[in-house]
Order: sequence, then structure tokens, then C-alpha cells
Amino acid sequence: MNIDIRNTFQSKTHFIILSALVLALFTGSTVIAKARIVKIKTAADSEKAGYESYRAMDGDPSTMWHTFFGAGDPKPPHAIIVDLGDAYEISGFVYLPRTSGGNNGTIKDYEFFVSNDKKKFGAPVIKGAFTKLNGKNIVKFQKPTKGRYIKLRALSEVNNNPWISIAELTILTEGIHFVSTDSSGLIIETPETETELQYEILRRDINRREHISRHAEQTFHLQSLILESDRDPLDVVLRRTKILVEDLKQMPGAPNLSKYENQLKDLQAKSSTAGFEEIEARYQLFEKAYKLRRKITFSNPLLNFDKILFIKRHRATFNHMCDQYYGINALPGGGLYILSDPFGENPQVKEILKNSVVEKGRLKGQKLTDGSFVSPGLSYDGKTIMFAYVECKGDKAHRHHTDPSKGHWHEGRSYHILKVNIDGTSLEQLTDGTWNDFDPCWLPNGRVVFISERRGGYLRCGRVCPTYTLFDMNPDGSDIRCLSPHETNEWHPSVTNDGMIIYTRWDYIDRHGCTAHLPWITTPDGRDSRVVHGNFAPRELRADMELDVRAIPGSHKFVATGAPHHGQAFGSLLVFDPRIEDDDAMAPVKRITPEVDFPETQGGAQVYGTAWPLSEKYYLCVYDPTMQPGIGSQGKNPLRGRYGIYLVDIFGNKELIYRDPEIACQSPMPLRPRPRPPVLPDKSVRVAKGQPAEATLALINVYDTLTPWPLDMKIKSLRIYQILPMSVPSGAPPHETSLREPTAGDSVVLARYVLGTVPVEEDGSAHFSVPARKELLFQALDEKGLAVQSMRSATYLQPGEMLVCQGCHEPRHRAPKSLKNIPIAMRREPSKPTPDVDGTNPFSYPRLVQPVLDKHCVKCHQDHPKEAPRLDREVVVKGRQKWYASYHSLAPEYGFWKYGHRHRTIPGKYGARASKLYDILQKGHYDVELSQEEMHRITVWLDSCSIFYGVYEKEGGIAQLQGKIVFPTLE
Repeated sequence: MNIDIRNTFQSKTHFIILSALVLALFTGSTVIAKARIVKIKTAADSEKAGYESYRAMDGDPSTMWHTFFGAGDPKPPHAIIVDLGDAYEISGFVYLPRTSGGNNGTIKDYEFFVSNDKKKFGAPVIKGAFTKLNGKNIVKFQKPTKGRYIKLRALSEVNNNPWISIAELTILTEGIHFVSTDSSGLIIETPETETELQYEILRRDINRREHISRHAEQTFHLQSLILESDRDPLDVVLRRTKILVEDLKQMPGAPNLSKYENQLKDLQAKSSTAGFEEIEARYQLFEKAYKLRRKITFSNPLLNFDKILFIKRHRATFNHMCDQYYGINALPGGGLYILSDPFGENPQVKEILKNSVVEKGRLKGQKLTDGSFVSPGLSYDGKTIMFAYVECKGDKAHRHHTDPSKGHWHEGRSYHILKVNIDGTSLEQLTDGTWNDFDPCWLPNGRVVFISERRGGYLRCGRVCPTYTLFDMNPDGSDIRCLSPHETNEWHPSVTNDGMIIYTRWDYIDRHGCTAHLPWITTPDGRDSRVVHGNFAPRELRADMELDVRAIPGSHKFVATGAPHHGQAFGSLLVFDPRIEDDDAMAPVKRITPEVDFPETQGGAQVYGTAWPLSEKYYLCVYDPTMQPGIGSQGKNPLRGRYGIYLVDIFGNKELIYRDPEIACQSPMPLRPRPRPPVLPDKSVRVAKGQPAEATLALINVYDTLTPWPLDMKIKSLRIYQILPMSVPSGAPPHETSLREPTAGDSVVLARYVLGTVPVEEDGSAHFSVPARKELLFQALDEKGLAVQSMRSATYLQPGEMLVCQGCHEPRHRAPKSLKNIPIAMRREPSKPTPDVDGTNPFSYPRLVQPVLDKHCVKCHQDHPKEAPRLDREVVVKGRQKWYASYHSLAPEYGFWKYGHRHRTIPGKYGARASKLYDILQKGHYDVELSQEEMHRITVWLDSCSIFYGVYEKEGGIAQLQGKIVFPTLE
């Protein structure tokens, strides 16, 4: 696509006046310059963010309406509908194609309709083909036609592209100039009923048949695709209803569907005799088929519950995976609700907290009436609900400080966790403070896991975004404990069928920030945290994120939402099977809703969300098909999301259960007791906060790897790093820690320091102690102490934890080799890490590297300034690159800061081994003779991604430039 719109006038008012004057010249009107301006509304079947339909009538020819372009471009016909607000005599219209950037999207063949009924436009008033590609096309009717609604239907595009664009559409009515309001509607024909909506969605899917079929191999059930035999929505609904009936008949407790089967056969027979061109007749059959399918759907024996718990809430005002859960971005409105008789003729909605008053906590005595709700969690006995609530009161300012014991927000702008009985009694506030606490989930042992900002730290790319990770507490809010000291964000914990916690973690050390926010599992006490799949997958091959992961009853599989990085927790539904070997792509993953591409990575829309599995085939979820691709990208956005509660199946059927036209519904779940998974023992040793704690790690065989080691490589030791979380916002940090890794995009390189090294035995085994509750990264070192392999991920252990690793990033689905002998390292006590040289803990280029340069290099380089780069310690400032002159000279060309791979480390091509500097020093550089320790200092620096600072804060950075020892404020 070629989009290039340039502003050439000072204001929209100028455009409106100019348009009126020019139109007068073209049409011969004598009164148009005095035209009364009337505000109108527009709607379209497709639009791109920044090119919404209202721009076609905003009086500004430098803007335009443009249909979506990207993955799965919907093909013509496309239409724009205009509501004039009242009936007017219309004598014609003017179509102005785009005014710059070529003529992509310029309409060729068209039909124009005028009507007083927006649902029935009848025959076109006029149809034809536009002839002017670079100017106004003036179309006059044979006689004026009166109506309130107009529709311009674009049948084709001049270059046979799938796009349509309009710079300006002017409706010719004497004395009136129509100008749009700054908002658009979506969906062609503006359907008012659910039947009409589903008809239009299926019609759109049929137009995208070829694109949707590209997902066939990744689709959970092929019936959810659009098949070659599907001519129109009637064909689709009949086919999918038939497979639904067949599936329901095979289920335990299956209902008698013979009556419905006969009705379905009758509709199929009538469909076969109704010609494809008989649009009205086939639509009437579609209405009957839709109503029949609804009855069949609600006969499902899995729907053996009579109440649904859910919340109402507005979408967050800022579209980003992190910001959606900051209370400052919440809009007031919504609450906790129960939908009774959800599958009957007249479902009833009850607000649980309508008469409830908080009985405990800072909010005691108050009603929760002016805030926002998120993430309800139901106890296993079905009697108690936990949820997060923000008051939406107080200032929205971020509190800048480096004290990890304090949060960053006004308490009235932070989500806090509360609980209440399902009848609205015993409403209690459990958490409070200046942190966001949300996503409470009951654990089988009676405790509650949740997400909190209490760990401290910020994300590493772009803005003020505090991180949040896993915590747990007693159900009364006491004994809050950090389960995850991970340095960046985590989301949506739930419990697996075997009693583990599954959640989403963002894991992107030394790699691109828009990757690796995928499922991880851990024990309920935070031990043995490990990725499920996809942690090193290229972004374009799968969804950015897998959120709202839930175990499917009676299955090894899980359901999740494939969601965007720069968006909210909505997208396309998927299912994954952890038993299938990860291929760094989609092998374990199948699409439940293939008609919706994954947002952002594949251009899809934020359509589905918060799925609750009833089985592998049937799910409660929320759904809004009017969400458009490309809309809702990062930043402020007015879209509210008209999410209703639906029952969806893997065959492509979607049945509306409930929708509130004023506010979105989210997180539907059956309101009933459910089986409690097994209780796993708590093996983490309790250690007082702030007190040191240890854990033990064993490695069976370092040579057991996913990627082979270099030939004849001997690994002699492991180097252990602690990764440090960002303690300051990353949007404008006081200084850059180092050169940024090229594939990491806008991500700050994490500070780190060396905890020490431990030996690896001849058989590849290791056994050693590590500090608990610290984020750790390991490197495998050769006999010279050079890194051969390094992690681009991290791990941590809990106090007292004993963790055994099979190998060094070995294939996770391969069974461990049987051991004839106990590994050598396991026959002895665990090794204690041997500390490294000064300048490695805390890390400091001024203390680690510069002394070597001062002793051996600086004078010679100063004596030959034209031939040799500067290697002195003078601070040279280039923006936020506040480094020594020596670092500016060495790191970019001679250091190691480019991994050479977007996601993984290549064994033997990392750090000092892959750097020019080490090669030069090994071969000999004039008469420079470094001691073993001095060479080691250089290699440790190169193996540490050639970082400069070991701290993030301004004061610490200044002190490090002065050569002082500075410890990080947040670990």
C-alpha cells in the first residue's frame, strides 16, 4: 500500500468553506456558499485506523476513508452508509478520489442508493463507473430523490485491488453542506439484530475465503473454515449446524434432537431449490436456520448450569498489554453480575453488589459505585468471588522513586483485590496501597495467587510502565508472598488440572521486546518455573501473546487468546497441547477461530476474549465482530468494544447469550462448584523478607543441548549472573547501560552482575548453590573461561528449592537418558560460586576494563591520535550514551553486542569468542602483554554483552563514571 496524505490548509473550517465554493463552481449553484452545515454520521463495512469512514465527509480532501489493508484484505464490494439525520431532497453526489499517494483504492464501478429505511435500500438510484481518477466525479440524478440514508457501494477498484478509498463524498442538496462527526460506525448495512449481524459477518468471511483457508493446517476443526461449497451465509450456517447436531448426538446425556433434525433437513431441501440469486428468499431461510441452530446449541448437555458469573467494564483507555491493567487507564462503570437462566427465553441480569457495602479495609462503609472492575475469580465451592476494583479517583501522576517498598500510583488509581459472597454479603477489601493488584485466582490449597506490582521495576522499552508478577496470599489478604521475582510482566494465573499454576510471562532478555509473552507453569509455591512453548519463536509465525490461559476439563489441552502486544487481551481463540514438541512456531497450537487473524503479528482484530472452556469443543467467551483490524493499536483510543457473552464451538458456530449495548461484558464463567485439582505440597522454605536464602541446582549433562556444541568442545565451568530489573522508567533513562542489541529494537539492555562460577565435571554434570529469589542467567565456559553458550532467558529458585536440569537448553520433550552411574557432581556437596574479579559484582566497566586500558593502552593511543582510537576514561556524551571515550571506541566495532540471531544464542559464536577485540589480543597486539587476570577481565566484559553500567539510576551512573563501587537499588 502507498498511503501519503499531506495537509495543505490551516484548518478543517477552511476545507469546508473551500469545498462549498469549489462545489458551487462545478455545479452552477448560487446558494452553496451560504449553505447550512449539517452534521451527519457514517458507517462502513471496513476501515483502517487513521482512515475511518467519517473522514470521507469531514470536509478535508487531504484525509480519506480507506478500507483495511494488511493481512487478509477484504475484497469489494465495499460500502459506506451515511445517516443524514433527516430526509432531504438529493439531486446527486460528488466523489473525490484520494488526492495524493497514487490511486490505490479509487472506485471504478459503483451503485448509489437513497432510502428512508436503513435496512432496506431497494434498487440503486443510479449506477455507473467513475471516469476521473484525479479529480471530482460529479453525478446528477435524473430527478431529485428524497431520503435520510444514502449508501455508496463500490463494486470494483480501478486497479482491481481489494481496497476502496474516498477523499470526499459530497451529497448534493441545495442549501445544505453535510459534514461528518468525528466518529464512525462499522459493519455494512448497520445490522440491528443478531441475525443480521451474523449474516453480515459470514458474508464478509466468504469474501475472505482464500485468506482464511491459509490457516487450514493450523485450524483445530476444518468446519470452522469457509469451504469451497459455501456460496452464501445460508450454506455456511446449514453446514455448521449439521455437524453440531452430529456432535451433540454422540455426547453423554445427549438430548433427543430428532425434531430439530427434521427441521434442519427441511431447510436444507428448501435451500437446494432456492437459487443463489434469490437473495431475499435465502436470507429468510438463513433467519430460520439461525433460530433453529440457537435451539440446538442450547440443547448441549454441557450447559448443565443455570447461572453465569461475569463482569461489565469498559476497555482500558490505553491500548497496550501492560497499560490495560494500570488503574489510571480504567473508565468508571460496570460491576459484578449474574446472568440467570442464560439459555432460556428470558435471561435475567442481577448486579451482585447493588446493595453491598464494604465491611473491611480502607473502603469500609463505601459502596463500589464509581470505579471499574476486572478479573473475577470464583472459589472452588462456587460461593465466593474475588475480583479487582479501582476507585477511579485521585490524580493519575506516576510517582518517580527508587524505593521498592513503595508503589507508583495514587491509591485511588490502583486496582485492589476484594472478595464477596455470591449473594453480595461479606464484601471485604483484601489488598490496598499504591500498587496495582489484580487477577486473583483461588489455589487448591486455599491460598490465592494474583498479579501485583509489588516486586518493583519497569519494562525496558518506551514509557513509564511498572512491571507486575505473581504473588500469593491467604484468602483474608494476609501473608502476601512474592512467587516470581521475574524482572518484567506476567499475567492471568489459573490452575491446571494437575494443580500447577499456568500463566503468561514476558521473557525477552537481550532480544526483541515484542516477543515471548507466552505460557509458563510453576508450582503453587513458585518453584520450578518453566516455559510451556514458543519462548523462542519468531514473532511473525504466531500470536504476540497467549493470554487468559485455562485448562480444558478432562483434557491435556489449554485454551487461550492470541492477543496483540500493542493492544488489549482480545484477539483470536486458540488451543494448545503441551505434549506436542515445540518447533518455535505453531506445532502445539491450533486455531479455534481461524477467521480472525492474530492481531498485530498477522493483522487481525481484537474480536474474542476471556474464554472459559466447557470441553475441547465448546467455550464461553466474549465476542465483538465489529472490532476492526488495525484499530486499537498502542495509545489512547476511543473504541469501547461491544463484547457480548457467547457460546462458541470449534465448528465455527457462535451463539449470543447476552450483550449490554452500553458497556462490554467480560470473563463469563459458570456459577457453580467445580472439581478442586490436587493439592501440591509447599516445599519452599519460609525466610524473612530481606534475609538471604539459598537454593540448590543440579545439572545432569551440560552437553545435552538443542543446538550442538562446537566439535571437541569441553565445558569446564558455569558462570552465574544475576539479572537486574529496570529501576527507572525506560522511556528516557538517565543513561544507556550499553549499546542496544540490534534485534532487541527499542529495549534497554539489562544490567547484570556476576555472582560467580561453579565447576562442571568431566561427565558434564554440575551441582551448586545459588541465591534464592534472584533472577539468574547461566553461561557455559570452556577451559579458558570463555563463554560458549549463554541464556537469553532467565530463571529463579525459591528458598530451599532443589532443582535438577537435564541439560543446557535440551529438547524439552525428549525423555532423559537412562543413567548407568550417578553423575559425578551429584556425589558431592553442592559447590559454592567462586566470586569473580572487582568490577563484576556490581558490574562496572570503569572498574573492570578501564584499569587494563590505563595500564597497557592509553599512552600509546594518545601518542598516535591519528592512527589509534581513544582509549582514555574521559566521559563522552552522545545523547544518553554517557560512556568513557574508550567504550565509544571499543564496544561498537570490537566488542560483543550482536547475537547474530533474533532469538537464540549460537554455541561458540558468543561473547569474547565472537568479538574482534579478543581475536586481536590473542594474536598479539604490538608489545601488549596482558596477564591472565587482565585477559580475563576483558573476556568477562565481552561475555557480558559489553555493557558499561551496572546500575540504572542517575546518581549511581555518575558515581560509576567516577570509578566508585555502586550497588543497585533494586535486585
